[in-house]
Amino acid sequence: KEAWLGTGPRVHQFEQNFANYKNTAYSAALNSCTAGLHLSCLALGLKPGDEVITSSMTFCATVNAIIHSGATPVLSDIDPDTKNLNPEEVEKKITKKTKAIIPVHFAGRSCEMDKLVELAKNGNIKIIEDCAHAIESTYKGKPVGTFGDVGVFSFYATKNIVTGEGGMAISSDELIINKIRKLALHGLSTDAWSRFSDKGYNHYLVEDAGYKCNMMDLQAAIGLHQLDKVEQYWE
Repeated sequence: KEAWLGTGPRVHQFEQNFANYKNTAYSAALNSCTAGLHLSCLALGLKPGDEVITSSMTFCATVNAIIHSGATPVLSDIDPDTKNLNPEEVEKKITKKTKAIIPVHFAGRSCEMDKLVELAKNGNIKIIEDCAHAIESTYKGKPVGTFGDVGVFSFYATKNIVTGEGGMAISSDELIINKIRKLALHGLSTDAWSRFSDKGYNHYLVEDAGYKCNMMDLQAAIGLHQLDKVEQYWE
């Protein structure tokens, strides 16, 4: 019944509800998980010359996000039983150029996050969790997506929450999410809903060379309905 179709109150509500569901503080709704991975790389400052270790068992979007940030993907071997990153193999791949690790929770099974987090801490390395397959998944009782600096989820048609196309980035760091949100909407300081609020028109600034990756209220309305039933879908 809302007249607003673009990024607006439904998107903001979906972000809040999803953050609550994942027991984290901040989230940014996007038009795809791919966009979330890409913008997370940029928000964490990855650049040409940097190396990012990720799984050899993943969809091309994971690697494409690294390439589009200017960094170099380094594929690491998996555990043949779990199909997830083998932390021992990851350790062998770490160099002075390694700036991030992107573990992929393949087919809903969580990676060994305690070991990967330890490697990251020892090397001052960022972690972006690719949770495209793992909306409901946990590791030792804690939701996946909340171990690293950023967790990114997919709402594509084959996932357990569907918005047609869509994604969500979550983090405990407000600065990271604000950066992702800004990059997702042309680098603008505020979205159109906020500019045309009941408080009157607010001018905006173009603060960065951003992209067009924001989620629409139409998608978020579907997402809100799906999120309410996600545990039923899981069962």
